[in-house]
Amino acid sequence: MAAIRFIVAKGAKPGQGSIQIACHVKPGANSKREGITAVTAESIELCVTAQAKEGEANKAVRGLIAEVLNVPKSDVEIAKGMKSRDKLVVVHTMAAIKDADEHIKNTKNALRNAIAK
Repeated sequence: MAAIRFIVAKGAKPGQGSIQIACHVKPGANSKREGITAVTAESIELCVTAQAKEGEANKAVRGLIAEVLNVPKSDVEIAKGMKSRDKLVVVHTMAAIKDADEHIKNTKNALRNAIAK
């Protein structure tokens, strides 16, 4: 599966839908390592300082993705992998101004630009 996919919303205007991002999460990381660490063809690797208990790491993942993609946290959902390091994150209500390839390209660029240097 590709790391980033665009899913067209049913009955929506052309170009409107959701982005699915396959993530591999490392919870409990040092604060200096927090953020996106790699963008590969299979997944986006990221570290969060929050521990993997009581949904804290999941909340941190949602916040990090929302910040990097400049969308409201309420538009970011963890669709699969709530208790796993491998998660499928969905970003809803993407703007209807681009085609699917443009959405994927812009998302990938935003994630790459956020890689901690």
